[in-house]
Amino acid sequence: MGCDAPPAEHAETALDFNSGVQQTVQILESCTAIFDGGLHMREKISVLQGDITTLKIDAIVNAANTTLLGGGGVDGAIHRAAGPELLEACRKIGGCPTGEARITKAYKLSVRRIIHTVGPVWKGGNAGEDELLARCYRSSFELCQEHQMRAIAFPSISTGAYGFPIERACRIAIRETKRMFESGESDIERVIFVCFSKEDFERYQRAMDEIFA
Repeated sequence: MGCDAPPAEHAETALDFNSGVQQTVQILESCTAIFDGGLHMREKISVLQGDITTLKIDAIVNAANTTLLGGGGVDGAIHRAAGPELLEACRKIGGCPTGEARITKAYKLSVRRIIHTVGPVWKGGNAGEDELLARCYRSSFELCQEHQMRAIAFPSISTGAYGFPIERACRIAIRETKRMFESGESDIERVIFVCFSKEDFERYQRAMDEIFA
């Protein structure tokens, strides 16, 4: 999509994928791998430090719990920003198992849809946590594709109250995104990882540098 990405550490004007409204965000792109189609991966994957509820994009992902009825962290922030209609919609769904995803309207948010996925609680690494987290990303990509959306933004799933080590979690997130693009089976054109803190932003950047070195 679009023209070449700007140099690292420069502000990028990110297109609003729905209405053409432009939103200036600070994005640091670090990927230089090239796909068969000739596009640089850095045009498809970005890392952003900011508030995921303010994005104007096709879909954002909510790091939900199994009830889908809201909680702390990004889950609570998305519910507050979207308004009470989101809670009512989630009640009708009736929950979501760990590793799966569900989709709702976005209500007061400036996105088309919210994808709710339930990450695993960290139990030391020997309870299938890695695979469950990977499924969160795969399930979210599947819903994004099913609903003909081309751009999706993720928070850092399971790394807050659920205790999943972020260095491990962000590598799973990036590898699953890489696999999705390399498969050639998806029409998704853009994936953004949104980090709340500078420290998490830098961890994602280091993981990008390692995976796409």
